[in-house]
Amino acid sequence: MMDTQSQAQLFLADSRGFSQTDFSQSYHTFNFGPYVAEGREPFGSLYLLNDDTLRAGASLSMQVETNTEVILIPVVGGLEYQSEVKSDFLEAGQVGRLSLETGMSYSVVNPYETETITLLQLWLTNPAPDFTPSFHQTAFDFSTKNSLLPLFNASGNQGHIGRYDGRAEEIYTVGNPASGVFVFILQGVFEVANRLLHAKDGLALRDIAEVEFEALSNDAILILIEL
Repeated sequence: MMDTQSQAQLFLADSRGFSQTDFSQSYHTFNFGPYVAEGREPFGSLYLLNDDTLRAGASLSMQVETNTEVILIPVVGGLEYQSEVKSDFLEAGQVGRLSLETGMSYSVVNPYETETITLLQLWLTNPAPDFTPSFHQTAFDFSTKNSLLPLFNASGNQGHIGRYDGRAEEIYTVGNPASGVFVFILQGVFEVANRLLHAKDGLALRDIAEVEFEALSNDAILILIEL
């Protein structure tokens, strides 16, 4: 759904792609695998945003199509990841960024014997000529509420996350108005740039100098990425 006047595009949760196996299920904000739909093309460098669930002991293997910054965000439970660059464990509140060259792969593993985990996977292209495979890990503290916290910084793409009380407001100033901003609602309800967004909805904004948003429920969580 495109609002041409303000260059805003909605990615509603109930219109996401969906795939599943015996051990996993995944919702796709953008075109992925066999899921191809009009209006679900990449937004700037962001070309994958998958909301995944893995059963106990299960693993999921992925291969990147081009030089890519892979962002792994545990949502419920922790996860193990394995790659040619780095293998380690991430718990809730930690974020892993794998910089992978074209054709490189990685796996995400649910290390628990009985518990299901959920996670977000984001892929951002990185065309930098000096691109080098690497790994970075960061953390955020949700005890700091009602403010955007740094999530990742990858080749000029800046990700933020924030947990908000109901009626809390914030204005994000865009560093480069010519770039785009993508907002994903992880939990709760927000009004973002005068648009009502529920959990797992996304909103792409172009040619905007600042993004105003307000939480309309308690413990509402959003992710904001400047591309």
